[in-house]
Amino acid sequence: MPILGPNQYGKAENRVVKITRDGATHHIKDLNVSVSLSGDMDEVHYSGSNANVLPTDTTKNTVYAFAKEHGIASAEQFGIHLARHFVTSQEPIRTARIRIEEYAWERIATAGEDAHSFVRQGQETRLTQITYDGSSWEVVSGLKDLTVMNSTNSEFWGYVKDKYTTLPEAYDRILATEVAGRWRFNWSDDEQATPDWETSYEQVKKHMLKAFAETYSLSLQQTLYQMGSRIIDHRAEIDEVRFSLPNKHHFLVDLEPFGLKNATEDGAVYFAADRPYGLIEATILRDGCEPRIPVDLTNL
Repeated sequence: MPILGPNQYGKAENRVVKITRDGATHHIKDLNVSVSLSGDMDEVHYSGSNANVLPTDTTKNTVYAFAKEHGIASAEQFGIHLARHFVTSQEPIRTARIRIEEYAWERIATAGEDAHSFVRQGQETRLTQITYDGSSWEVVSGLKDLTVMNSTNSEFWGYVKDKYTTLPEAYDRILATEVAGRWRFNWSDDEQATPDWETSYEQVKKHMLKAFAETYSLSLQQTLYQMGSRIIDHRAEIDEVRFSLPNKHHFLVDLEPFGLKNATEDGAVYFAADRPYGLIEATILRDGCEPRIPVDLTNL
């Protein structure tokens, strides 16, 4: 008889917008929350018995109720509240995994005293995944869709060449990528002091961008390593960083048919190719730590 392997269930993509009113000044937290639960669920698969099943509709309701009852100080703290609740309140549940996307809003300055108008920021989507098994925590946060570019200070040459190589060596090129990054906190139990999640995110992003901007790049791999190393060096609460960086190629347009020289001292015109693209991925670890962030970030 076939046996049941790892399994989980829950409610995915619960869209939660929490407005906090401080007089005329309002604040927004805009989240997309997915709940996944696992534990003693053999019988629901083997016989269809729902005796140990908390309805996914209940998990959805819990997300909205917690947003009101506990507020949303940060995506990480909100996920911790939810994970702890599901594991401690439901005996059959052994592990809760909470995945959250956060969408940022920027306040629109107005002439009056009211501060309740916002425009959606488009830089990146903030991410976090909280996993709790009743005794230990794993918090992996990150971001996606953060597009960055260096218009110079990037080269690519000295690479392996064979009969299929047509790419010319470049001694001054555009380096652009769309950052997908995850970082794992070393906070793992309730006896430890909890990190300041909001400050940590702001500082990680700052160090990531400074490393990208300040590295004279001979390869995207080198830039990736410098981005991760700077985070590890400056943020003691983080032990592991993983990046997936597509190389957003920019090719000089051939303007000679029109009697024009393209690459001149005053600038150049490029074709921004969306595909195919080079994909550079790597993990950077604090010395003595083991990698835990999955190699494939697609579902994290």
